[in-house]
Amino acid sequence: MYTEVVTLMAGTNLTLRRRQLAGRLRQMRRASGMTVEQVAQRLLCSPAKISRMETGQRGVSLRDVRDLCQIYGVPDERVVAELMTLARESRQPGLKQEWGELNDALYTYVDLEAAAVSVVEFQTAYVPALLQTADYARALVRGMLPRIRPEVLDQRVDIRIQRQLRLTEPEPLRYWAFIDEAALRRRVGSVKIMKAQLDHLLEVADLPNVTVQVVPFDVGAYMSSDNPFVFFTIGDPTMPEVVYLESLERAEYLEKESELASYREAVDRIRAAALHPEASLELVQEVNQEYAL
Repeated sequence: MYTEVVTLMAGTNLTLRRRQLAGRLRQMRRASGMTVEQVAQRLLCSPAKISRMETGQRGVSLRDVRDLCQIYGVPDERVVAELMTLARESRQPGLKQEWGELNDALYTYVDLEAAAVSVVEFQTAYVPALLQTADYARALVRGMLPRIRPEVLDQRVDIRIQRQLRLTEPEPLRYWAFIDEAALRRRVGSVKIMKAQLDHLLEVADLPNVTVQVVPFDVGAYMSSDNPFVFFTIGDPTMPEVVYLESLERAEYLEKESELASYREAVDRIRAAALHPEASLELVQEVNQEYAL
C-alpha cells in the first residue's frame, strides 16, 4: 500500500506558483475522496508521480492538469483555466501580476503573508500596511487609486485591517519595519488622521514581536532608498524566502538566490543606516508632537 506523503521536502526552492498548484491539486484529490493510488491508476502513472506533483517536487504538465480535473470531476472551466495558468507560470522562478481591483495579485500577497514566519518591510513614502490605522489606510488607498470604487475601497481597507491580526496571534508574525523619515512627515489625510496613525504606530511597536526602525533624513543616500520592498521568510523549507516588489502597474515576486542575496544585503545596510529602535520611537514621538500643535 502506498503511503501518502504531504510534507514538502527540504532542499528544493520552488516557485510560488508551483507551491500554489501543488496545494490546489492536493486539496482537489482529498475533496474527491480518492487516494494517491486510485488517482495513479486512473492517470496510468506511479503513485510517486502523484505525490511529487502534490508536494511540488516535480512540474505538472498541462495535460496532467486537464486529466486530473477530469478525474476529480471539476465542472467549472474557469477553475480548469486557472489551474492551467498556474501550471504554465510554475515553470519559471519569480512571478509578475497585473493589478486589478481585488484580484489574484492582492490575494497572492495575503496568502504569502499568512504563510510567513517573519517579514522585513522597507517603506519610504508611507507607513507600512500592517501598522496602519483604518483611516490612514483609507486616505492612502484613495489617494493612490483616485478612481477606485467606494465598495472596493472598503474591501481593501477591511482586508488590510484583518491582515494585522497576524501581529497578535498566539504564534504571531515576527515583523521588522524599516521606515524612512519621509513616511512619518508626509501627511496622508488630515492632521488628526496622522496624529492617530503615529499614536498607533507607537502602540504596535511596543509588541514583543514587532520592531520599528526609522532611517532619518540626515543619513542621506543609502542602499535601496528608492526601492521599497517586503522580504518574506516562509515557514516552509521548500520556499524559504521571497521578496515582493510593487509598482503602479504590477506586483513582482523574486525567488532567485542571486536576487534574494541582493535584498539580504539591502536589509543589512538599511539596518545599519537606521536609528536604533529606541531612538526611532523617540523620532516618531517628536514628529507626532508636531502634528499635535
